[in-house]
Formats: sequence, C-alpha cells, structure tokens
Amino acid sequence: MLNIAARNLFRSARPVATTGRHSFNYVARSLMTLKEVKYTTTATASGLGRNGEVECDGLKLKLATPKELGGTGDGENPEQLFAMGYSACFLGALQLVARQQGKAKLGENAVVHASVSLGVPNERPGFGLAVDIKVEGVDDELLKAAHEVRVQCSTPELTDNYYAVTGLPVLSSPGSWCCC
Repeated sequence: MLNIAARNLFRSARPVATTGRHSFNYVARSLMTLKEVKYTTTATASGLGRNGEVECDGLKLKLATPKELGGTGDGENPEQLFAMGYSACFLGALQLVARQQGKAKLGENAVVHASVSLGVPNERPGFGLAVDIKVEGVDDELLKAAHEVRVQCSTPELTDNYYAVTGLPVLSSPGSWCCC
C-alpha cells in the first residue's frame, strides 16, 4: 500500500487529453524530478492483461499466467520480466562500484540471480513481491557497496510497501528499487 504522500501524488494526477474510447493521457507527479533525461523507453501492454502482449522498442513478448497461478504458462509473465530487470540493474550497480574500488575484474565476472516470488503479504491484504538476490564472484565489501548504490538511487517511499528484498546485507532501506 502506498504511503499517504504517494497516494496523494497519484490522486493529484489529472487527465489532460482523451483519445479514443479507453485511452487517457495523464500528467503524473512524482517524488523525484529528473535534472537531465539520459534515456526513455516506452512499453505497451495490450490484449488480456497477464495473458496479453507487451512490446517495447521492437521487443515483443506474449504473456501468459504461470501454471502455478492457474494459467497455461505458455508465455512470459511480469514477474519474470521484473526478475530479469532487477538482476541486470543490480549487476550494473555492482560493476559501477567494482570499477570505483579498482576491482573491475570482479565486477565483470560477477553473476547476479534474482528470484521474484508473488504471494500474499503478512502485513497487508492483496499481493506482494519478494525478491531474493544471490551474487556469485564478489567479496562482501563489494556486495555491500553495490547495495548502498542501489539504495541511494531508489525511491523507497514508493516501493517499500510493495516488495521485500532478501539475500543482501541489510544496510538501510531493504525493499527499495533501483535501475542503475
């Protein structure tokens, strides 16, 4: 569940244009603004939601609800995409600090595994995600430094109530997200 500030920010988003029967354009406010945009990508979902299609910059995927959730399992699902993005972003943070610490070779040889689980949280109703990180080929000092980079560039106000991260040293804000 979003905290009060985040809920109010999303409520304050207002429609600015309507095109077509079901398409809306929103100006959304966030807790962070970008000083300079380095990259933008846009994904589009269509069809039957978790059993539809997603497309982003020429990459097109068929989605299917996993068998464990009553689906056919004959396509990708959002949790797989989240796990791939999380592991890639954490590896990027790890390689950044490895270069800064003069351990570039360790960073280049590191492997990050992210397991994403969907389930019912203990603390609130609805669904939540748990992310379990396993990192191969690095020392504890490098792992802790990468975790700090991940925490510093995150928006914990928006994400802490949505998923928990395990497998990393808990230094300040577990559950926060970064795409470094």
